[in-house]
Amino acid sequence: MRRGPVVAAIVLSMFMSAMEATVVATAMPTVVADLHGIELYGWVTAIYMLASTVTIPLWGKLADLRGRRPVMLAGMALFLLGSVLSGAAGGMVALIAFRGIQGAGAGALQPVALTIIGDLFTIEERGRMQGIFGAVWGLAAISGPLLGGLIVHTLGWRWVFFVNVPFGLLSAAMLVTFYRDPERSGAPGRLDVAGAALLTVTVLALLAGVGGRSPAVALPIAVLGLAAFLAVERRAAEPMIPLSLFRDPVIATASVAGALMGSVMMASLTYLPLHVQAVLRGTPTAAGTAVAPMLIGWPVASAVAGRLMARTSYRVLVRTGLVAVGVATFALWRLLHAGAGTSAMRAVMLVFGAGMGLANTALIVMVQERAGFAMRGVATASTMFFRTIGGAVAVGALGALLAGQVAGDVPEAVLREMLGPEHGAGLDPAVLHAAGGHLAGAMVTVFGVIAVLGGLAALTGPFFPAVQRHSTRPRDVVAAE
Repeated sequence: MRRGPVVAAIVLSMFMSAMEATVVATAMPTVVADLHGIELYGWVTAIYMLASTVTIPLWGKLADLRGRRPVMLAGMALFLLGSVLSGAAGGMVALIAFRGIQGAGAGALQPVALTIIGDLFTIEERGRMQGIFGAVWGLAAISGPLLGGLIVHTLGWRWVFFVNVPFGLLSAAMLVTFYRDPERSGAPGRLDVAGAALLTVTVLALLAGVGGRSPAVALPIAVLGLAAFLAVERRAAEPMIPLSLFRDPVIATASVAGALMGSVMMASLTYLPLHVQAVLRGTPTAAGTAVAPMLIGWPVASAVAGRLMARTSYRVLVRTGLVAVGVATFALWRLLHAGAGTSAMRAVMLVFGAGMGLANTALIVMVQERAGFAMRGVATASTMFFRTIGGAVAVGALGALLAGQVAGDVPEAVLREMLGPEHGAGLDPAVLHAAGGHLAGAMVTVFGVIAVLGGLAALTGPFFPAVQRHSTRPRDVVAAE
């Protein structure tokens, strides 16, 4: 097995995922203005996250049972299908449905890729690999928002989805050519279908409830679904999410911290572009460059964390990163409250991203080190599951909060004009001023909640216990050599 081409294939898949986050976030205000349905704004992101959230542990378990390569290729195929369909969507409802398909495939990309890296490299080497992946995220962060704005202005928003296709096809071809799964002893276990079904119902009901869709019905269903899921997982021979993982204090604390980090990250990436375009009357490119520093600071800090891992404890990196996230979310809220422009926001988002890079890099390696080879796929996926569910719940809940804040004060037709290419120039100045004031106040409330979540993330830092390092060569690397 040649590790170099395998890493290149994984880098391409990571780049595709990173571009998805930055390009689509930049284009979303224009998409809403074209397809209408501001009340569904948050759901275009939330359904993608929902589908990826539900499938992350499923893909992780399949990677442990059936092998990394076939699972990675299946997820990539589903992601590309969803990308093509999303680009062809004729309305918001169709776009949401196709984003669900795309998200289901995305659930495989990062967790299985990181599992492959965990198989092929030692702890010390994994730190360097995180630095490489950090550089990939940095390139996507720099080019993504600018490319997204350029695509929207020249080719139209549909091409922000079509751009995924060449990267995905090239990555798949390289994996087929150069990567082979290590041989496994014994027959593969059975997939936990009942657990997967119950988890899907639980997450769907939870997001519907927090998103304001019949919460009196949806939230009790979520509670019952969770209880049934836990009961099934306790008895399953091959549980989709082994509950024994969470007896480990490292994995349990990482799950809580990951959920909070995911919530503040995705909420900021979703709602800051809306604030820039609707309140500050910026262009799609300006909206993209407002969030780009987060996605630049993240990879730079990730690369630094990869080098520091051999010389300092994981806990120091995680705690430092979480404090930076808490401080940045508070500062961002104060900036919006003061009516600041995008220059100050960019500086804060850079610190925000640096904190995420430090904390997330060390956190993933900690979890993989504690889980071992046999459960590395599901442990990595479970950690990412909690980060994604945190983001999905936050985006859905804050979307409902935002809609409630502006209901009756900002008609949808007015908001569409504000998000359009003329930024509401055709509206009566008094109407535009009033609508902008109402929306600005609502965004301050939204980012106040984000600041609280960021503070809670910082408070999880002291609860991380120490993790002992092991520097043994991965078994499949030894076999390959």
